[in-house]
Order: sequence, then C-alpha cells, then structure tokens
Amino acid sequence: MQGTVDGFSYGLVTPVAAFLMACLGAALGLRCTMRSLHARGGARAGWLTLGATSIGSGVWTMHFVAMLGFTVAKTPVGYDRALTFAGLGVAVVMVGVGIFIVGYRGATRMALVTGGTVTGLGVASMHYLGMAGVLFEGSFSYDTLTVSLSVVIAVVAATAALWAAVSVHGFLPSLGASVVMAVAVSGMHYTGMAALHVHLDPAALPAAGDEPAALLLPMLVGPGCFLLLAGVVVLVDPLVVTGGRPSAADHRHGPSPYGGRTALAIPVQRRRAPRETASQGGRRQPRSQ
Repeated sequence: MQGTVDGFSYGLVTPVAAFLMACLGAALGLRCTMRSLHARGGARAGWLTLGATSIGSGVWTMHFVAMLGFTVAKTPVGYDRALTFAGLGVAVVMVGVGIFIVGYRGATRMALVTGGTVTGLGVASMHYLGMAGVLFEGSFSYDTLTVSLSVVIAVVAATAALWAAVSVHGFLPSLGASVVMAVAVSGMHYTGMAALHVHLDPAALPAAGDEPAALLLPMLVGPGCFLLLAGVVVLVDPLVVTGGRPSAADHRHGPSPYGGRTALAIPVQRRRAPRETASQGGRRQPRSQ
C-alpha cells in the first residue's frame, strides 16, 4: 500500500531552522579552510580538521532538523540511533578528506574536482544513511533519476564551496559563499526527499527506535555546542577582523594561498632611494668613519 508523506508538518519552521544550521556550519567551515592557507604544519591540519567537523556537523544537524517535520500517514516514525549518528561520522570523515585535499594541494583544477566530488558524495551518503535509519511499518524506495540529481547538486555545491574557501577572501564574500552552500545543501536534501516513495506494510513491525524528540536533545547539545565553540574560535581569529588578509608573520613564513611560498618582505630602511642612486653616478661613496 502506498503511503502518504509530509515533510513540512511544522510548516516553514523546520526548513528555515535547517537552513540556518547548514549556513552556520558552512560559514565556520569555509572560514577555517581559508585560515588554514596561512598556517603551517600542525596548525594547518588543526584548522582543516575544525573546518571539516564544522561543515559535517552543520550538514548533519540540518538534515535532522528538517526530518523533525517528516511524517508518514497512518504509521508512527522512529529512528535507529546507531545509523543516525553513523551519518555524522560519515559526513565529517568524507568532508574532511575533500577539505584536506584542497587545503594541501591548493586551488588546482584536479584538487577542486577531487575534493568537491568526495565532499559532495559525503553529504549525499550522510543523507541516505540517515534515511536508512528511519523506522516505520513499511519500506522506502527511490526514483533513480531524482536521486542522481540530488547527488549532482551535492557535488557541484561542495566544489563551488571549496573553490570559494580558497579563492574568495574577506568576511562578507565568504559569508555569501556559505549562504550559497547552505541553499544548495538544503536543496539537495529536499530533492532527495522528493525521490522518496513509501510502501506501507502493517504486517512488517519495525524494530524499536527512538522518537524524534528523544534524539533532539543530544543532537542540539552535541553538534550544537561544537558549532558554538567553533564560532568563538573563528570570531577571535585576527583574519576575521582584517578581512582575510594575512599578517606580517604570514607573509614572511606562511604559504601563499595561490601556491608556493610568499616572498620575504624587504625592510624599508634597506631600500635605496632612486635620487640617491642617480646622484652617485654609478660610483660608490666612501663610508664615513
């Protein structure tokens, strides 16, 4: 028997809240990735890890908040705790792989394509793994073409976001990039939900699972607190204040965001004035004792 699905049982509350969580995670993740370009060694790895965890947590939180508005007519809906939280691990790990590729290889075409593909597949995998954890009296099936479209949206969005992270500097431009990524991630989620078909089977009793309210508290306390702490770390970073411009120490010792190392700054007092050079007529003046 075909089931009736409602993904907006709370109206616009869950889509808007889900979008805001995705936007927060993307903003923090992109700022951390940008900051890693001006760091070295363990500091770079730390910024990239923080960025991957921020984006992964934001995407997973967005999915779960959106699922709070998901209901199936004539059957209660529960959630398998192990599969639900496994989706968080998959999102963080696969997003981390993509971010580390771009963070260490730079904004090359191959790095962006590879990193964006891995990151996008991680976002899509998290979504469908989370859907596998939904328990009810029946089963799901999907429209292949629509699922493929949702995966393409995830990959394109991830590639564009990684490009923005290493190419767009300044707080406001990166904030705009995070909004675009959040729109794409939300679009990927609801495109995947549009591919969903529900088949009810009253004889198929689902395994005991957690109600949505039972997962709400740990979801908000865990990833929510992490995103808050990550936001504090990013806000106190000096590059947020300077609009993404590296410090003098970064110019002297840090890697350039466009690949390679930046040239050492020439001290002003050691530069020779053009007039002084011309007046010497090509001859050296003896030093005064």
